[in-house]
Amino acid sequence: MAGPRVEFLWWSGCPSWERGLAELRGAMEEAGLDPASIEMRQIETEDDAARESFPGSPTIRVDGADVAEAAPSADSPLTCRVYRRRDGRPSPLPDPEDVRAALGSPE
Repeated sequence: MAGPRVEFLWWSGCPSWERGLAELRGAMEEAGLDPASIEMRQIETEDDAARESFPGSPTIRVDGADVAEAAPSADSPLTCRVYRRRDGRPSPLPDPEDVRAALGSPE
């Protein structure tokens, strides 16, 4: 049985994307999924962002669904994304529990 389709979209100007990718890879390993199967897409232009419905960097999608609610960016989507952790704190990365849940891992 194939695992879920996992996409990682990032903008190089965001300093959080590398840590986000490392955390996603770790969550996939915990879930018994192959981190090498992540579909990586760098967003370089506003046209790329529009084509991908990119709400900011980094964005993680599992089977086409964002791992967290995505607020539309105010101006340019070529920006760092702000997530809300489950405890309400803002964060540059999604809550690890949200990522695990999206991957089908036990929380």
